[in-house]
Amino acid sequence: MQSPHITDVTQHNFREVIESSASRPILFYFWAPMSEESVQLIPQLQQLTQQYNGAFQLAQLNCQDEQAIASQFGIQALPTIALFFNGQPVDGLGGPQPIEAIQDMLNRHLPSQDEQNLQYAQQLIKNQQHQQALTLLLALPEQWKSKGDTKLALADCFLETGQFDAAKAELSAIPLEYQDSYYKSLIAKLELHEQAADSPEIQALETALAQNSNDAKIAVELATQYHQVKRDEEALELLWNFLKSDLNTLDGEMKKVFMDILSAIGQGNSVAARYRRQLYSLLY
Repeated sequence: MQSPHITDVTQHNFREVIESSASRPILFYFWAPMSEESVQLIPQLQQLTQQYNGAFQLAQLNCQDEQAIASQFGIQALPTIALFFNGQPVDGLGGPQPIEAIQDMLNRHLPSQDEQNLQYAQQLIKNQQHQQALTLLLALPEQWKSKGDTKLALADCFLETGQFDAAKAELSAIPLEYQDSYYKSLIAKLELHEQAADSPEIQALETALAQNSNDAKIAVELATQYHQVKRDEEALELLWNFLKSDLNTLDGEMKKVFMDILSAIGQGNSVAARYRRQLYSLLY
């Protein structure tokens, strides 16, 4: 099955393909079976198209079958490559080329892979797929993570996945020019969490535990309250301080609460992953 990013151009869809360059770039590849060099490049070009994951559409035109279109373009050498934006050619290459030369041409006009990943992560955030977006954002190079757009996206993902300290750290480092309405909405979310996360019930339990630091029942109650207001790292650390000495604290009830919080946070959360590893190191 051919990729949705690759099209075979004929006289029937030629006009439609050209017009589609208004919404995304079209890379025309003019080839013919009689030109072995142009045939040999097709698999590499298709693989390159897949790597760019929709940043452009590859339009393959067999000049032997579609001589009228090839003539309209004035093709004189095979293969010929032409990059179209908004119905107009903006760059091209004639004759046999190494795949690296084509990639260099594309890089002059298209977003880099890191920029594409950031754009894709921002789209995932709009679709409420914050964990998937966070995975992409964390994989970006450090110079990209320092950009204002990336920091805002990271803060959004951290807020939505309950990693509030990490969100606070990102928001505190947002450059002034990025402190727009999006930034202000994230700050408001963080402030609402901080207000809810320090309720009188939590304060009372913290005081009680400070007075009797070995009381496992109070610790479980406080950890449960922490979890309810998404202070999960504090909840897990509190329980872990008991469990690392005795996994059977409160006849196993504490371990069950610990496991329940890990399950609720989910597999993709870095905090949960750390405490899960610590638990497994004791179990096995």
